[in-house]
Amino acid sequence: MKRILALVPGGISDQILFFPSLDDLKTQLPKAELDVVVEPRATSAYRVSHAVNKVIPFNFGGQNGPADWLNLLGILREQEYDAVMSLGTGWSVGLLMWLLRVPSRIGYTTGKPMLLLTDSVLLNPDQYVAVMYHDLLQGLGMTSACPPIAIQVPKPDIEWADNERAYLGLASSGYLLIDGGASQLTPKGINQIYPIASWQKVISEFQRRQPDLPIVLVQGTEDAEWIAAMLHESPDLKVTAPGDVGKLAAMIAGASLMLCTDSASMQLGVAVQTYLVALFGSTDPDRLLPKSDRFIGIKSPTGDIADIPPAMILEQAWRG
Repeated sequence: MKRILALVPGGISDQILFFPSLDDLKTQLPKAELDVVVEPRATSAYRVSHAVNKVIPFNFGGQNGPADWLNLLGILREQEYDAVMSLGTGWSVGLLMWLLRVPSRIGYTTGKPMLLLTDSVLLNPDQYVAVMYHDLLQGLGMTSACPPIAIQVPKPDIEWADNERAYLGLASSGYLLIDGGASQLTPKGINQIYPIASWQKVISEFQRRQPDLPIVLVQGTEDAEWIAAMLHESPDLKVTAPGDVGKLAAMIAGASLMLCTDSASMQLGVAVQTYLVALFGSTDPDRLLPKSDRFIGIKSPTGDIADIPPAMILEQAWRG
């Protein structure tokens, strides 16, 4: 099998959760070329993945007309893929796969016959999402276990982070990193903003108990108001604004602990094995975090992330 295509709708977090599947494909089929079709907002995820040959942008969630689908179909047909798999389950994606005339077309089934596919994999949403995505490889006859998320941060991004830490005056002993803003790295359509007053209670207690631990806020592209409000209450906080996923990953890797919401930062933290406490609204943390003492998910008792008590975050951050 020479060329494999994956259709991966969703944001940056979804791409990172698919990395284990791409890495396993590359391990088992080292000579194969792997291409992905992803939404434009998620293309930057592949800065930290070297398993993929080509990233093709397409707005799956947009108001696409027949001309948009035909244009994508023309681009993909030129590549002459041997297999195509899709993480989406919509009829339009299934039709696209069928129109590609690819010998092997792999997708999920919920138990009903999938006439447009050559190989159907039973969808099991009640598990860690990276494992659910990895199940698709069964359509290629692969039964290996899902490997952990791993990334490869470009050397210039590591050097940028080293310079950034020096500029911020961060000691080699580490720092507390907080990513709680409204960046584009946060999944769209989900209220993930934890109240500033609650963040301030968490920060105040950290400063009381660990006065020598630097606290760094991550500023994304849409976080100016959040950062300004946080600094208004605590002007001694440090701020970093990584320009891309690679630089963000490098800053996360240097932290002793990260506090965050369900976001791409969380998945990058998993990839670089930084201890983290992540806040969830109604989403089950077990679906988005692997089982590990390093990664703690706190689910809101009401389904609203704003209702997570600061004391609960502090308890989990200091447990053990």
